[in-house]
Amino acid sequence: MIVGPTAVGKTALSLHLAEAFDGEVVSADSRSFYRGMDIGTAKPTLAERARVPHHLVDIADLDETVGLAEFQDLAYAAIDDIRARGKLPLLVGGTGQYVRAIVEGWRIPRVAPHPILREELEAKAEEESPYALHDWLKRLDPEAAEDIHPHNVRRVVRALEVCLVTGRPISEQQGKEPPPYPVFQIGLTMDRDLLYERADKRLELMIDVGLVEEVRWLLEQGYDWSLPAMSAVGYAEFKPYFEGEMTLDEVVAAIQSDLRRFIRHQYNWFDLDDPDIHWFDAADTTHEEIESIVREWLNRS
Repeated sequence: MIVGPTAVGKTALSLHLAEAFDGEVVSADSRSFYRGMDIGTAKPTLAERARVPHHLVDIADLDETVGLAEFQDLAYAAIDDIRARGKLPLLVGGTGQYVRAIVEGWRIPRVAPHPILREELEAKAEEESPYALHDWLKRLDPEAAEDIHPHNVRRVVRALEVCLVTGRPISEQQGKEPPPYPVFQIGLTMDRDLLYERADKRLELMIDVGLVEEVRWLLEQGYDWSLPAMSAVGYAEFKPYFEGEMTLDEVVAAIQSDLRRFIRHQYNWFDLDDPDIHWFDAADTTHEEIESIVREWLNRS
């Protein structure tokens, strides 16, 4: 497993390790699932995918949703397939929830989204208050309500949705069952200011190679700003630009600000004090040094 914030160098390391150990990459980046979102997501290039097989990249259109349960099923299937062929699976990505769902083996209720029910619940939160919705969850599932802040309307709605559809508290349908194979967890980090600088430079390169044109093309295909996929950092900020309300320089500044916020959020998922993650300073550690440590672990496993 290779985790860490955006722009820290996960892709480069994953390619090196995959080539060193006859491995294949399983993407745990929730935005790399979507076709057409290539530049803004820093998706592995076609050349990189020719070097090393990648799984769970370009598996859905923007108007489709790859939820956590579906991702978990697809990732487990990919990992099992890679292992069955005698190769090394590398789970790579910065979407903490998706990575944790695999490594910790979350049991996720298989309840499909119910758009009409969700709209009704969201309307209740807006018309009354998020606390009214949370109080309802507290009556149906006190344990779930204890773990979800009232302001996190999306999670409250999902918990209520599962409760109402299945007739059982969501807390009874959750838990953990780790996968039946050893996992070596690698975390990449670096000085925060240096990381911000790298993210800014990568954004500049994205603009140079056609990010604006990519967003324009997605809009021309009929994809709407309301789609969850279009809420990604690096895409959502372009809405006022295409509506004539912001300049490109202002959009770039907005993306830079949101990237910093996103990086801080990613670190909330991956604790630098987590004893199960072997953290490396990406600015001071070579790929060969990490390769050596992984080799030692593989020999012991």
